[in-house]
Amino acid sequence: MNRVETKGNPQRIALLTDSCADLSLEQRENMPVFVVPLRILSEGKEYQDGVDIFSRDIYKILESGSLPQTSLPDFVAVDRVLNEIAAQGYQKVIALHLSSGLSGTFNMVRLQAEYRKDLEVAAFDSLSASLGLGSMVYQVWEDIQAGMSFDQLVHSRIPGLIRNTFPYFSVDTLEYLQKGGRIGKITALAGTMLNIKPVVGFTADGQLVSVAKVRGRKAVQSKLLELAAQRLEGYSGRYNLAVAHGGAPQELEELIRSVKEAFPRAEHLWCGEIDATLSVYIGSGVLGICPQLLDEA
Repeated sequence: MNRVETKGNPQRIALLTDSCADLSLEQRENMPVFVVPLRILSEGKEYQDGVDIFSRDIYKILESGSLPQTSLPDFVAVDRVLNEIAAQGYQKVIALHLSSGLSGTFNMVRLQAEYRKDLEVAAFDSLSASLGLGSMVYQVWEDIQAGMSFDQLVHSRIPGLIRNTFPYFSVDTLEYLQKGGRIGKITALAGTMLNIKPVVGFTADGQLVSVAKVRGRKAVQSKLLELAAQRLEGYSGRYNLAVAHGGAPQELEELIRSVKEAFPRAEHLWCGEIDATLSVYIGSGVLGICPQLLDEA
């Protein structure tokens, strides 16, 4: 990325997030978005999410019977990214990070940013992940380009986006959530035996919660569309939608077509692929949808 361009960004605002926002290098092109990778430990080696390990690698590791471990970014990596932001001429930073209900990444970045004298950093707990977090980053960049001030973003816009961004994910198997200590063994076994595909969302404090259950993969997409429609029911304001997949690219294409037909008023339809960190716990065969309300409901 070249030094900061002030056209469309006169306040020289950079956006900082982590690898769980699921924004690839290609998706971030021409955007002042900087990413701190979470760490993944597997078979005695340490990797950086989105740098030298990806979701497709995690699927192979899981299929081999091994379960990787995930960890926060290290302080050196965060400091390196903040130094890069300052070196490129940015003066203000909006940091949006993975839900504190799943990770300590937000708190670590917040504490480290407090020591910076060369950057004004406003850090936020997204209370979300993946397509929820990524859609917030996309929208904030839209708002910067539209002339929204740093103060408006920090005190009004971003808190509103956090309240009004609603990601939902289908999980094809509960096995890895159980192995990772996120759910009990009996629950995981029952789900497998009954071919139950849970759909999860986020609570108000950023914890994962089951919001629906369907039987079989064929019912997943209709349930996701139904959940999005429920969020938008009676809402006449502007909104975005995001969709994502983990190891299910063909099904994502089907979902995209259905979303375009069902929600023609969406200002944007953003698409992504779920990162390696989250894939450790949810495996492959994942689909997600995320309505994002742009006006307070």
